[in-house]
Amino acid sequence: MSGGSNLLPPESAQSAKRSDQAVTSNVKSKPPWLRVRLRNHGVVEETRALVREKGLNTVCEEAACPNLPECWSKRHATVMILGSICTRACAFCNVATGRPNPVDHDEPARLAETVSSLNLAHVVITSVDRDDLPDGGASQFVACIEAIRSESPETTIEILTPDFRRQPHVLGSIMEAGPDVFNHNLETVPGLYRRVRPGASYEHSLSILKEARALSSSVFTKSGIMLGLGETRSEVLSLMDDLRRSEVDFMTIGQYLRPTPRHIAVARYVEPPEFEDFAREAESRGFSLVSSSPLTRSSYHAGDDFKKLQAARG
Repeated sequence: MSGGSNLLPPESAQSAKRSDQAVTSNVKSKPPWLRVRLRNHGVVEETRALVREKGLNTVCEEAACPNLPECWSKRHATVMILGSICTRACAFCNVATGRPNPVDHDEPARLAETVSSLNLAHVVITSVDRDDLPDGGASQFVACIEAIRSESPETTIEILTPDFRRQPHVLGSIMEAGPDVFNHNLETVPGLYRRVRPGASYEHSLSILKEARALSSSVFTKSGIMLGLGETRSEVLSLMDDLRRSEVDFMTIGQYLRPTPRHIAVARYVEPPEFEDFAREAESRGFSLVSSSPLTRSSYHAGDDFKKLQAARG
């Protein structure tokens, strides 16, 4: 984390200490509200086959998302561009870390073909972190947006980007390409960044969201966090205030689920009424839309949520 970590308020510093303790804590097995019933669905396999045929990666699979059966049965998939190997090693993330492959310049065309084949009304594009690239992969986002616009002009496009840290001035080209939604997740409260999101900076991530809004007032901005990592209620409320000061339109809040024993432990499973309470708190702060539930993820119901954002803007 950057030098900004030395400016954490006392409560955040205490939260960071608590997160150290949480890693070794033992929590009970998943509660009933987190148990997803797996369903055999022909469309899921059709979606999987098409993604394989086009040589694309999805964050649905790489991040072991619990909502995959539901989303893929509706032909909704979040495509992960720039390969499946990340240059960072976040403690919560199931994506592999290592030396990435060279940029695949045919990927945007294959992505556009897939969007057309699935007849998607709304598509979500994310990526691994590519700190090895001079622009962090920004030009690949631009190429993907342009290819989809050419192939499927009616499809709305949501991008979930990395932080492009140490690659200044790359966001302008992405916003000029005209995504409909710009999403960058804070993931957790600042006091937990050192353990949960090493290599990232809470302050920098906030600045990315603020810059996106400054570059385009028409694009919806979005960010999300996970609960159950050791954060306190007041820290979450403070984070909400930070997002609103950055003029973020849409906030998502979900439960952290440990992908493997090698990842950071779950400090606790947050009960549904607490998610409802956080939703009310976020709404009272002026977000245009809030999605807060144990199984909420950044791209879960993204197409429907985009319509709600449009209606809220009116």
